[in-house]
Amino acid sequence: MSENRFPKITEKGLEDLRKRIGVKITDTIEPWNYEATRDAIRHYAHGIGDDNPLWNDPAYAEKTKYGSLVALPSFLFTNSRIISGYCGGLSGVHAMWAGADWTWHKPVLRNDTITTEAYLKDLVEHQTKFAGRSIQQIYHVDFFNQHGDKVAEADSWVFRTDRDEARERGTKYTEARGRVEPYTEEQLAEFSKIYAAEKIRGATPRFWEDVEEGEALPRMMKGPMTVTGFICYAQGWGGLYIRANKLAWKMQQAHPGLGIKNRFNVPDCPERVHWDEDFALEVGAPGAYDYGPERCSWLTHQLTNWMGDDGFLRQSKCQIRRHNPEGDAIFIDGTVTRKYVEDGKYLVEISQKAMTSRDELSAAGTAIVELPSRG
Repeated sequence: MSENRFPKITEKGLEDLRKRIGVKITDTIEPWNYEATRDAIRHYAHGIGDDNPLWNDPAYAEKTKYGSLVALPSFLFTNSRIISGYCGGLSGVHAMWAGADWTWHKPVLRNDTITTEAYLKDLVEHQTKFAGRSIQQIYHVDFFNQHGDKVAEADSWVFRTDRDEARERGTKYTEARGRVEPYTEEQLAEFSKIYAAEKIRGATPRFWEDVEEGEALPRMMKGPMTVTGFICYAQGWGGLYIRANKLAWKMQQAHPGLGIKNRFNVPDCPERVHWDEDFALEVGAPGAYDYGPERCSWLTHQLTNWMGDDGFLRQSKCQIRRHNPEGDAIFIDGTVTRKYVEDGKYLVEISQKAMTSRDELSAAGTAIVELPSRG
């Protein structure tokens, strides 16, 4: 093995981290958004390519049952650094956001102020082909509006991996490197057809009685991936470590493990794996790649397009399976797996898969949508 460049996972670090389980977190960095303003909602929606007028057009939204712009469900990623992947302990050890299990209780409306409570829920050790020993770090976050109502709650997790080990192994992505080749004009034309066919259900109710088990949701496409697209998401989501000048210096003083030297010997943020291909390769990734919460948001985008304004997304669980490097195209398919009534709510369970243009599983998800009933 070549010389180690990065800090390692240690037993001492894990012992200190275990002491934090169940303890309320009080010292995290501030969220990207405190309030669900018109611009904040729109910027996040645009960051995932979602033009639903319920969160983009105030005049349209005021005519709905909400009487106001609504924040898309995944907007709450902007209200907590913890849910988005900011994790304590194991300084300098790489963290890859790998999934979330959301439950929503109430809609978030324009100008709602969101506060959160969070704690470390569990640590789970894994042996992986990608990086050998890996630690799954699971957090729980509760979200409240200005009235004290819990609007949502979620578990999310990151995998802490040894950067040097991942770079040396490279097993997960050896075949993927170099396989994203230029698309033909015919392929690009097919992608255009999928985008052109994308429909937003909107004001037309999708009634529970009209849905059948086994029914397929319209395919949704994302990509092909570009660094421009990754930056577009970061603009709406805020990023975890994107800071400039004095604020970058202050963060690195508080968290020395965050400052990883670039080619000029200048400390820079680990988040640059999303736009710096050379650094992404150093940590074992196939190249500059998308954000995990971004991909989770794509899955919920398919659901909100399908359910319409009168539907409500109750639950969504997303598991990230691999990186989506620059150039990848992603196709999201969903299937209704169950219909049922519970506590007077008319519910539909949906299974989702996101596949790459190379027919590789990118992400998998399950969701529960509440729909209006004709009864």
